[in-house]
Amino acid sequence: MTKDMTKGKLAPLIISFTIPLVLGNILQLTYNAVDSIIVGRFVSSLALAAIGTSNPLMTLVILMLNGICLGAGILVGLLYGAKDYRKLERQVSTALISGTIFSLVMSMFAFIFAKELLIILQVEDQLLIEATSYLRIISLGLVFTFLYNFFASTLRAMGDSKSPLIFLGISALLNIIGDLIFVIVFKLGIHGVAISTVISEGLSALMCLIYIKKNVPVLNLGKRWFIFDHTMLYKTISYGIVTALQQSTVQVGKLGIQMIVNTMGVSTTAAFNAVNRTDDFAIVPEQNIAHAMTAVMAQNKGAKEEQRVRVAFRVCNRIEIIYGIIVGLLFFFLANPIMELFTNDLKVIKLGEVYLHCIAFMYILPAITNAIQGYFRGIGDLKITFFSSLINMTGRVISALIFVFTLRLGMIGIPLSYLVGWICMLAFEAPFLIHMLRTKD
Repeated sequence: MTKDMTKGKLAPLIISFTIPLVLGNILQLTYNAVDSIIVGRFVSSLALAAIGTSNPLMTLVILMLNGICLGAGILVGLLYGAKDYRKLERQVSTALISGTIFSLVMSMFAFIFAKELLIILQVEDQLLIEATSYLRIISLGLVFTFLYNFFASTLRAMGDSKSPLIFLGISALLNIIGDLIFVIVFKLGIHGVAISTVISEGLSALMCLIYIKKNVPVLNLGKRWFIFDHTMLYKTISYGIVTALQQSTVQVGKLGIQMIVNTMGVSTTAAFNAVNRTDDFAIVPEQNIAHAMTAVMAQNKGAKEEQRVRVAFRVCNRIEIIYGIIVGLLFFFLANPIMELFTNDLKVIKLGEVYLHCIAFMYILPAITNAIQGYFRGIGDLKITFFSSLINMTGRVISALIFVFTLRLGMIGIPLSYLVGWICMLAFEAPFLIHMLRTKD
């Protein structure tokens, strides 16, 4: 149920709100990893590489949609904290209509130009046919992806992080069952994985809608769901476009890295897909701890509780650092069994181990930078989050080009390039944060 986060002790409140977010993303990452595991085990390493080349492109589009949802969620949190329910209704309906139209346009674009987009990414000819088919099927589910993330972001902004977790858990289970049926029973290969993903996304969006209709009176809008307020649209776009650009910038950087990896052979591409799935288990929960901080801070910012805003940042920063240390240790010592989950190919396993052993020591940096980004999103200063992400990805891609093509470091050059990006990002963010905290004190 929705919750007023402008009252009560902050540490227990933030932890209780964060846990469902982290569990939700672990669930999402788990069923994404299961897709790769099932394809790698029951289809082929070639199919695993095909998924790996398609995923970054689709993730770019999904992150753009998520950015819109995140920006709209910040506005919902501010209005909910200020208890301005009339504007909240119009904000939600306007964001829903505009986001749905945008997601449908992106779906059609990705479906029509799937092959051309993959060619731009330097996908090898032997992967192109399957990767194109996978990308086209996945693109059909974009509207469901938007609807789930929009409803989930809205509920979280109003203090409910548990309900989206439940719906995501059910969706994840159905996706895994669908993978097993379509791939192992019906022998649909990579296409079966894509079909299962689209079906599970549609069901998660439907469950959110039914829950809101029955249990969230503030959002039980009826015909008011179809109100399109042009005055609210400007603010939705101003918040949504910056967060969408920030999310997209991150993924464009990842696409640049993927293009570099694609030049290093099929084994490296397959290994990179596997470690990307694993790497997400470290990075995405760190991002969602920051999202929890954003939700808490937005409500308190709307209620003009400035002291609680500062305390929320300090609490979340500690949580981020502790998590970064723990997950780094786990991935360093479990690199081999983690890679063996994805494939029996010894060359792919070895390449993955090199990556994980190197990057395990770095997770403390994205923990800190994510906390800082959560702070600036929570107070509504989205330009800093955008430019810091842009600097991160620019430093990452440039250094990867140098490490791989000039210094010939191979796979180890990729995590080293991530280190460069995070250091550049922190160097940019830190002065703004220090100035902001000193000014408010």
